[in-house]
Amino acid sequence: MNFREGDFDMKKLCAVGEALIDFVPMEKGQRLKDVVTFKRVAGGAPANVAGAFCKLGGNAKMITKLGNDAFGDYIEETLREVGIETDSVIRTDDADTSLAFVSLAADGNRDFMFYRRNCSDLSLDFSELDENVLDDCEILHFCSVSLKESPMKNTHVELIKKASEKGMIISFDPNLRFSLWENEADLKAAVKEFLPYADIIKISDEELEFITGEQKIEDALEDLFALDKCKIVVYTKGADGAEVYTKNAVAKHDGYKVDAVDTTGAGDSFIAALLYKIADFDGGLEELPEEFIYDAVKFANAYGALTTQKQGALASYANMEDTMKFMENN
Repeated sequence: MNFREGDFDMKKLCAVGEALIDFVPMEKGQRLKDVVTFKRVAGGAPANVAGAFCKLGGNAKMITKLGNDAFGDYIEETLREVGIETDSVIRTDDADTSLAFVSLAADGNRDFMFYRRNCSDLSLDFSELDENVLDDCEILHFCSVSLKESPMKNTHVELIKKASEKGMIISFDPNLRFSLWENEADLKAAVKEFLPYADIIKISDEELEFITGEQKIEDALEDLFALDKCKIVVYTKGADGAEVYTKNAVAKHDGYKVDAVDTTGAGDSFIAALLYKIADFDGGLEELPEEFIYDAVKFANAYGALTTQKQGALASYANMEDTMKFMENN
């Protein structure tokens, strides 16, 4: 089967995990303790992916839990504004909406400090969700931040089980945040536990050795493709672009050179754009032709680069028109 546009229904995405507030500094090059002024933006990697997917023209829903507080209100309003379905966003009085404070280096890269000691998303129990929550979805996307031992981890397990039974595409971006784990061994164990569930695995150059034990992606591919379900490995290299591997094809694109204002959410926007292209392919992942994969990674690189031109993530993501203009001019 080949790529077709407009004559069938695009696959719908469901993202599960954290939605939080990113407090982004108004000045670059400051250590977090020295930042005076922050701008509040809605974020969280799974929410960012759902938002970018919608901004490009797709349909997505979010499964998470927010506190009954002002920050939760703001996040839910922002999700709706960008087109994300929020019927499966649960609210609670018993825990707080998560916060993250970010400091930006001069090159736009970030350091994080999270406030998640009594966070709402980790308390989401599978029993709180409608039993038909995935019935209208074809792609399930998740990350590692919400995989700590908690009701939310079990919710991931149950949703993945449902998604597998349904034949959905399952996408996993570990998106490692070491500061959220008491020790690195627990984080590695959680990632290793969930890797076999994924059809699509995204790993950055900074994460490769920690996750796989290898320093080169070529040396890690055999073990990754030996996992139960893995069909696509996505390897991102920041400003140096990305590489996408299947068992039968490989596509590499060097990326777009831009002066980054803020890299917050750039990796999330990349995988969202790649999933958007895959969602519009009428066929199985094993059938993706090399030309299609190259066009998809080129598009995803463009979308990720464009994301770095604005502060914040979710609300600042570009639409399709802006993305195509960026590609035409670069």
